[in-house]
Amino acid sequence: MDDSLRLRCVQHDKAGSCRAQRGIHILPTQPSISLIAESFPIFAPLNLDSFAPMKAKLPKLHVLTLGCSKNTVDSEALLAQARANNFVITAHAKQADVLIINTCGFIEEAKQESINSILDGTRLKKSGKLKKLLVMGCLSERYRAELEQEIPDVDAYFGVLDFAGNTLSQILHELGGHLKTELLGERLLSTPSHFAYLKISEGCDNPCSFCAIPLMRGKHQSKPMPALIDEATQLHQRGVKELILIAQDLTYYGLDLYGERKLAELLQRLSDIGFTWIRLLYAYPAKFPKDILPVIRERENICKYLDIPIQHINDEVLKSMRRGITKRALLALLNDIRDAVPNIRLRTTFIFGYPNETPEIFEEALEFIEQFQFDRLGCFAYSHEEHTAAYALADCVPPAEKQRRVQTAMAVQEKISLAKNEALLGTTLPVVIDRIEHGAVYGRTSFDAPEVDNEVMVVSAKADFPMHELRVGDFYEVEITDAEPFDLFGTVLRKL
Repeated sequence: MDDSLRLRCVQHDKAGSCRAQRGIHILPTQPSISLIAESFPIFAPLNLDSFAPMKAKLPKLHVLTLGCSKNTVDSEALLAQARANNFVITAHAKQADVLIINTCGFIEEAKQESINSILDGTRLKKSGKLKKLLVMGCLSERYRAELEQEIPDVDAYFGVLDFAGNTLSQILHELGGHLKTELLGERLLSTPSHFAYLKISEGCDNPCSFCAIPLMRGKHQSKPMPALIDEATQLHQRGVKELILIAQDLTYYGLDLYGERKLAELLQRLSDIGFTWIRLLYAYPAKFPKDILPVIRERENICKYLDIPIQHINDEVLKSMRRGITKRALLALLNDIRDAVPNIRLRTTFIFGYPNETPEIFEEALEFIEQFQFDRLGCFAYSHEEHTAAYALADCVPPAEKQRRVQTAMAVQEKISLAKNEALLGTTLPVVIDRIEHGAVYGRTSFDAPEVDNEVMVVSAKADFPMHELRVGDFYEVEITDAEPFDLFGTVLRKL
C-alpha cells in the first residue's frame, strides 16, 4: 500500500474527532442512492413483471454512492439487480443488514471521503448492526490489495462495473443472489423522476498526465448504439424528461466500435425519442467532433449547453498535462462553438497548482478567464496522484497557494456570472422544477445541469396561478426578477 493511503487509513481509524466517526457521511452533491426506497413506485424498474414479491428473510441492503454521476449509474444498475433478487432496499445504513459503499478514487479529497465512509461501515459492523460490508467502485479498483490488507473488516472488495455485468454478477453472488442478464441496462433510478443520466461509454484513452481515471476505469469502451437507444427509450417511457449524457469522454464515442466518432448520429437518434431536454457533459477538446454542433443548433430539445473541461490555457502546462491541444487551438475551438451555436452556454473546469504552474502562468489563466467569459466555471486544486505521469514531477506549489489560486479564479468568475445573470433580468425562460423543500421551490433553466450549475428560486407566481399547484418535474415559463452570482429568482407565468 502506498504510504499516503496507509497514513490516511491509520489516522482516520484512530482520531477521536475525525469526520469519519460522526456517522456515514454523504457528499453534499451526491445523496445516498438508496433514498429511493422512500418513494419506490416513482422509480420503479423498467420490467416490473420480472420482480417477485420481496421476502423479509432476504438481505436488507443499503447502497451508499460517493463521487460522480457515473457512479450513480452503476449504483442504479446494482439496485435494479438487487430488487430483482428480492432484496429489501433500505433508506439508511443503520436499517440494513448489508452495506455496499460505491467509492470514488479520483483525487485526494475523494479518496479520503471514501476511506472515511468505509471506516464508518466497519464500526457499524463491529457494533453488530451490520452483517456484511462490501466495497466497490473506483477506490477499490485502484487500491484493492492495499485496502484488503489495511481494512480487513470489509467482507469483500469489488472494482468498477462493466457493461457485460461481470462485476455485478460477483457482487450478487456474494449476497446470495444471481445476475439477471435480461435486466442488464435497467436501473432503479435515484435521481428525481424527471431526469436521468445515460452513460454512453466507459473508460478513457486520453493520456492526461494528472488523471487517474484510466487506472480505475480502463480503456475507452463505447456502449453499442442500439443498447443506448433501448435504454433511453425505456427511460422516456418511464417519464424521464431530461436525459443527461455522461462519459469520461463523450466526444470519443463510437471510434472503438465503429471506426469513427458517432456522437452526432447518437444525438440525432436520441433527440427523435422525444425528451424535452438532452444535455451533454464531459466533452474532450482535443479532436473535438464539430459535426455535433449543427445537431445541437438545429434540434430544439438538445440544450444549448456544453461542458468542455479545458483544465488550463498555458501552452507549457497543456503540453505537460498531455492534453493534445494548444492555447491557440483551444481558443479557436471555443470561438467556433459559440459561432456555430448562438446563445450556447459553455461550462469548463480549470486545474490550478499543477507542478509547472508559475505565478506568471496562473496570471495568464486568470486573464483568459476574464477575457473569454465562460458561462459556467469550476476550479480544482491539483491533486498529486500516484501512478500518473505527473507524479514524477515535483509537487512544488504549496497546498495553501493552490487553494488561493482556486479562490482567486472563482472570485473572478463570480463577477462574470453575476453580470451574465443580471443580463437576464426581465426575460422569460423555461424552468423545470427540481425540488420543493419547506415551501421553497427550486428549478433550473436549460442552461444549467443538476447539482453543479445555477438554480432558479421561484418566489412568486402570476396572480391567476396558484403556487401550490407547482409540481416537481414540470416545466414552467418563469420571468427572471432578481439575480445573484450563482442563482436566479423568478415569477411563474404559466405551465408549459
